[in-house]
Amino acid sequence: MQEIVLVFLGALALLFISRKVAKKVGLVDKPNARKQHSGHIPLVGGVSVYLSLWIIYLLQPEWLPDSTVYMICATMLIIVGVLDDKFDLPVMPRMALQALVAGIMMYNGLYIYSLGNILFGYELVLGVLGYGVTLLAVVGAINAFNMVDGIDGLLGALSSVTFAGLAVVFWMGDRNSMALWCLCLMVACLPYILLNLGIPWGRKFKVFMGDAGSTLIGFTVIWLLIVATQGEDAVMQPVTALWLIAVPLMDMMRVMIVRIRRGNSPFKPDREHLHHLLITLGLTSKQTLLVIIGLSCISSIVGIISQYFQVSELWTLLIYSLSYLGLSIFIHELKKTKYSSVSY
Repeated sequence: MQEIVLVFLGALALLFISRKVAKKVGLVDKPNARKQHSGHIPLVGGVSVYLSLWIIYLLQPEWLPDSTVYMICATMLIIVGVLDDKFDLPVMPRMALQALVAGIMMYNGLYIYSLGNILFGYELVLGVLGYGVTLLAVVGAINAFNMVDGIDGLLGALSSVTFAGLAVVFWMGDRNSMALWCLCLMVACLPYILLNLGIPWGRKFKVFMGDAGSTLIGFTVIWLLIVATQGEDAVMQPVTALWLIAVPLMDMMRVMIVRIRRGNSPFKPDREHLHHLLITLGLTSKQTLLVIIGLSCISSIVGIISQYFQVSELWTLLIYSLSYLGLSIFIHELKKTKYSSVSY
């Protein structure tokens, strides 16, 4: 409990310090055609979370397996992420770094070699294909959390829901140290969420997460999911992991498919994300935040319940797939009937 309090206070103090430094060095987000905020907002949410990780690491390095390797990867990602936020780097160098940290992770023995018993009760072992799947999972998770960072509070809240869900699953699996590590991560995000939403200081101290933060969070999530689902110490079925990140993952998959079908790059920015569509529907930013976080909480609860009652992995995967299909059809019909006059 002491560590949790120290992480929160440390993250809060580091956030205020970081935003002052960011303004001096020009690490700020400026409004443009796609970004409708006013003023230059410091991009330091990710920096604050990263520095908070050092508090956890220095206090309890044994909580996270291979914590030194994780911190090396996190440091690489945050440095390039900050440079990207400052200079807007091209896609390929960022993708290359993501592949590099995935390679370091796999070299250290952490990779997806089993997808669980999804073949009618038989385990699907990937063998050497697991390295390719792990690479795709790392890049996918990083970009999924990067893409949801579109309205105030959304990225921080979604990641907090995921970390809370992981904490519950680790606790259910009697890995209490890992559960505490996940709780500390969630607490490290809270100061950012408060300042990002203007609580309680208003817009004066507003900050954004930045690509550095979304990259760090996405990588951390996939690291924890692999730890939780692979090996003798696994605490949950691999398919359960899909439910803990259902909203960002489903949204990314749907948007990328739409972009590719239009002949565009899957990474080309647009206004196809779920939060964009809900706002176009007439919801306010805060209402949209509540709706999406509500969906994320429901999906995490479904995953935790299925894990607790050991529901068949095939059925769990089938329900997940049907949920994705249902969401895609709903959004397609919504756009067709409600947004015929809106250009996407």
